Amino acid sequence: MLKIFTKNRKLDFVAIGDIVIDNFIELKEAQVHQGDGREKLCMNFADKIPYKKMTEISAVGNSPNAAVSASRLGLKSALITYIGEDSNGKKCLESLKKDQVITDFITATDKHDTNYHFVLSFQADRTILVKHAEFDYKMPDIGSPKWVYLSSLAENSLPFHQEIVKYLKSHPETKMAFQPGTFQMNLGYKKMKEVYESAELFFCNKEEAKRILKPVRDDAENAEIKDLMKMLRELGPKIIVITDGPEGAYTYDGNDMFHIPMYPDQKTPYDRTGAGDAFSSTFTSALASGKKIDEALMWAPINSMSVVQYLGAQEGLLSRKALEDFLKNAPENYKPTKIN
Repeated sequence: MLKIFTKNRKLDFVAIGDIVIDNFIELKEAQVHQGDGREKLCMNFADKIPYKKMTEISAVGNSPNAAVSASRLGLKSALITYIGEDSNGKKCLESLKKDQVITDFITATDKHDTNYHFVLSFQADRTILVKHAEFDYKMPDIGSPKWVYLSSLAENSLPFHQEIVKYLKSHPETKMAFQPGTFQMNLGYKKMKEVYESAELFFCNKEEAKRILKPVRDDAENAEIKDLMKMLRELGPKIIVITDGPEGAYTYDGNDMFHIPMYPDQKTPYDRTGAGDAFSSTFTSALASGKKIDEALMWAPINSMSVVQYLGAQEGLLSRKALEDFLKNAPENYKPTKIN
């Protein structure tokens, strides 16, 4: 049964998406090879593969990571998600509550177990074995928060997306940030057209931009980032943000384009899980805190830099004070630059 949140408590940030427990298996012996245009993680078939250690991390996933990020940055943050009536579900609730994420919109069900993924960690990067339970998604009464943040859901979630669009149309004061997950990209633009059109903010990396655009634009594959941003904006979102790994990040709001470099790593990255979630949620949190686009673009890479210093997507998420301290000590060249 859905809980009804007290409408008098105005929320800043409500994340929508699947929650999961990640079981990190740090590999000891593996190789990375090129194949079919992509790098392949390789291990001996039918062999005993040694690993360094195994670490279980609760209450993660694109949207839970975003909800925790927003809460640590000082926003009133909540999460809409589904868990099983099992011990893993309880672990997720306990973890979220420690980070002061409001859990009123989390539904427990005996029809499915809580999502559980295996993460093969090797050379500071990860390969994730995923399985999303197909919950019976419903939009709860969340009042009128400043922002909703939509990300990864299971393959059966298209009707739920239509509910979210209906909610946004009836609550024009609430803005939406959309960071599509794998299954949402697989659904394709035509099925997700109204979601794109409802988004105030849209996040993806350069490769994902091409993947989204190729079915609808023949010229996407060889396009530069500034052209990719224009193409994505034509799909409906008002503000486009594209990340490009070590090349930094870019924004476009229909008028101005900005670029910012990466914030320098404080030490060699340990694990890149959650870097994109940290970036997108921090950018959204900055706007929810009254910052302008160029200011939000300075906030976001700092949290990404911090997250990759730790195992998992949440340990390195910063408080607002810690983030602002990094900002004060930023190198001279760490600033947004307008591009033509």
